[in-house]
Amino acid sequence: MGRGKIVIKRIDNSTSRQVTFSKRRSGLLKKARELSILCDAEVGAIVFSSTGKLYDFASTNMKMVIERYNKMKDESNHQLSSAASELKVSWIQQGHSSETACEQQFWQREATNLRQQLQYLQESHRKLMGQELSGLSTKDLQNLENQLETSLKSVRMKKDQLLSEEIRELNQRGAIIHQDNIELYKQFNLAQQQNSELQKKVFTTEEMNQIQQHPHMSYNGKNNYHMNSAINLQLSQPEQQNDETSTRNMKLCLQLH
Repeated sequence: MGRGKIVIKRIDNSTSRQVTFSKRRSGLLKKARELSILCDAEVGAIVFSSTGKLYDFASTNMKMVIERYNKMKDESNHQLSSAASELKVSWIQQGHSSETACEQQFWQREATNLRQQLQYLQESHRKLMGQELSGLSTKDLQNLENQLETSLKSVRMKKDQLLSEEIRELNQRGAIIHQDNIELYKQFNLAQQQNSELQKKVFTTEEMNQIQQHPHMSYNGKNNYHMNSAINLQLSQPEQQNDETSTRNMKLCLQLH
C-alpha cells in the first residue's frame, strides 16, 4: 500500500519541520549531484534554513556558477527587452501605435512557449511510465532505462532508510516494554510475598482464637482440628434368653429337620 500524498503547506510543529527540512535538503542536494554526473550539467544549488544556515552544492565552483547565472540572466533580460522593443517597433511600423497590443502579442508568445514546455514534460512523464515508446531509438531507450534505474535506486534507498528507522523505533519500544515487564514482575513477586506473610499472620491469629475458644481441640497446621478427648469402647455382655424362647426355638429346629 503506497503512502498518501502530503499536503504542501507549512509544518506547524518545529521538530517535524526541522526533520523534514533535513531530509528534503539532503535529497535535493543528492539529486543535484546526480544530475550533474548523469547529464554532464553544471549545477549549483543554494539553500538557506529558517535559522539562516547555508547549505550549497556546486558541480564545479559556486562562484563560477553564480557568475555564469548572472551573465545568462542579463543576456536573457536583454533579449527579452530587445524582443519586446523589436515587436513594439514592428507594430508601430505596421501602424499599430497601441503599446497594450504589443505587450499582448509578447505574452501570447510566452504562453505558447510555456505550453510547448508543458507538452514536453508530459511526454517525458509518459515515457517514464512506459507509455508511447514506439518512436524511441535504442540509445533513447537505454538512456530512459538508466534514468529509471537511478530513480529505482533512490526509491530503494529511501525505503531502506524508512524501514531501518521503523526497526530502530520498534527495538526501542520493545526494550522499554521489556523493562516495564521486569518491573511489573518484581512488583508481582513483592505483592505475592506480602500476601504470603499476611496469610501466615491471619492463620496464626485464627489458631490462637480457636485454642482460646476450644481448649480441648488442637490445630495440626493444615486447618484440620482433632479431638484431644479419648474415645473408650466397652463390650457389654449379651442378655440371657428366657426358657420359653429357648424351648420354642428348639422345637422349630426339630420340625425343619
